[in-house]
Parts: sequence; C-alpha cells; structure tokens
Amino acid sequence: MSVNTVPSINYYSLDVIQDEARRLVQKGMISRQQPIYTLCQYIPAREWVCVECELEKCDFLLRDRIGDLIGREQWEND
Repeated sequence: MSVNTVPSINYYSLDVIQDEARRLVQKGMISRQQPIYTLCQYIPAREWVCVECELEKCDFLLRDRIGDLIGREQWEND
C-alpha cells in the first residue's frame, strides 16, 4: 500500500515576509496602511499558516499595519 503525502511547506522567516511585503508595496499592489492580513491574497493558502505562526512568534498581529511590518523606507534620492 502506498501513501501519498503532501509536499513539505516552505518555511517563511520574518525577513522573507518583510521582503515580500516591501516588494508588493513597491509595485503598488498593497499600501503601507493596509493590515498585514492583506498579504494572504498574495501567499498560497497552504503556506499562510506558516506565515501566521512566524508573525505571531515575532509579536505581530494580523490587524497591524504593513508599514509596521516593513519598517521605515530608505530613500536613495531626495
């Protein structure tokens, strides 16, 4: 008898989540004022649980703003 298993889920570190959020903000797909749970539209559903756990571990709430997650923006030009 063979058993089909679900492929392992990617691990999302806080750095990866922040980078993804920054990328989406830079593309104009989301804004810094939106809640963090907005990211669930751009991360596969089966991986969202891992994202939630990592955010919780780092003391972020899903209702917190994306701006709080990604921190200050750095400007290269004035």
